[in-house]
Amino acid sequence: MLRILFVCTGNTCRSPMAEAMFQAKMPQMEVTSAGVGAVSGLPPSIGAVDAMNSRGLNIDHHRSRSLSSYLLADADLVLTMGQSHKQVILSALPELSDKVFTLSEYVGEQGDIADPFGGDFEEYAACADQIEALLDKLAAKLADQTE
Repeated sequence: MLRILFVCTGNTCRSPMAEAMFQAKMPQMEVTSAGVGAVSGLPPSIGAVDAMNSRGLNIDHHRSRSLSSYLLADADLVLTMGQSHKQVILSALPELSDKVFTLSEYVGEQGDIADPFGGDFEEYAACADQIEALLDKLAAKLADQTE
């Protein structure tokens, strides 16, 4: 079973949304998330909860988790929301360069996924739309690799 780790800053917005949406798309995969600057145990932001509820996904149970060497070692693929997250990981653990990518670059796109933290519903919904479009490409890429 492929283990995918999504990474953002605080693990209350982008990576939990990516985790929930990708788990729904690919239930046969083990999907989790963490944050490079996360305080462990915080609930998801209200905007992320609302954006996921509008898609029929419930992330109320999510609690933020700080990125750890264990989580990185356990993952087969680490996908970050931005270049800065990738650099934090690779500056500490350059030997992981074969499995750490931004979500965008891994699916052949460019650009970071902007942090909607503190924004209104429309900002969270737009962020979720951007993530979902990339996750659709990710699902197709992974399906091709396993055939």
